[in-house]
Amino acid sequence: MDGIITLTTDFGSGDAYVAAVKGVILTINPRATIVDICHSIKPQNIFEAAFIISTVHNYFPKGTIHVVVVDPGVGSSRKALILKTHSALFLAPDNGVLSYIVAEVSASPIYESNNISLNLRSRKLGGEVTAINITNPEYWQKPVSTTFHGRDIFAPVAAYLSLGVPVNKFGKKITRIHVFPIPRPYQDAYGNIIGLILHIDSFGNLITNIKSTDLKTRQVNISLGAHCIRGISSFYAQGKGLMALIGSNGYLEISFAEGSAAAVLNARVGDTVTVSPNTTL
Repeated sequence: MDGIITLTTDFGSGDAYVAAVKGVILTINPRATIVDICHSIKPQNIFEAAFIISTVHNYFPKGTIHVVVVDPGVGSSRKALILKTHSALFLAPDNGVLSYIVAEVSASPIYESNNISLNLRSRKLGGEVTAINITNPEYWQKPVSTTFHGRDIFAPVAAYLSLGVPVNKFGKKITRIHVFPIPRPYQDAYGNIIGLILHIDSFGNLITNIKSTDLKTRQVNISLGAHCIRGISSFYAQGKGLMALIGSNGYLEISFAEGSAAAVLNARVGDTVTVSPNTTL
């Protein structure tokens, strides 16, 4: 039986960890299609992994199995989860790494914040999603390493899921998982939209949490520190130097033509970005 399994980890490419995970999957299901989403998540950076998987999972076929392993608590009492939505299965530790997914599929509002915080809260899941606490060792690699659940628990469970094993075979259903508050932009008393940098991609583009739907016009000033950008460009080649545009995932981003905005601005994830009206453009 064919099945698509994606991998998002902080394992990097300089060691054999990713290969070991793939080897376990292919031993159980040699016909599985394995897709690498990202293995360069900064070590233990749960927030970065949560954002990355949120930007890509909707581009995969229905029924895809997404394995997200950024797991500072590996070997501890934290749960290992299967989260089943209407379109996909997600395997991950219960450490907030699926927060954006839960926010996306939940009918009721999720916790929100003006900044980036990993202040985890237990959230009750609605009927639109099912969560399973992975506790059945029948589907684990043996022996199980206390430091490598990606290989010994998440990989074999993903493989068996791709073969059609029902989710209820892997453990008991749970009604609550841990999430962090989703950072949202807000409007200040002067009508400015206050957002922040969510992610810095490999090109040095600064991806903010301000979406195109938050903007009523492109006639704006975008400020970051002492720097100000006038107007929003339509594509990268349209401007020179610093520019702002709406990226492929619908978020406002700050770029630098033929260079890195992150390096030019010495910017970091969490830095404040202000969007203010400018009717003179």
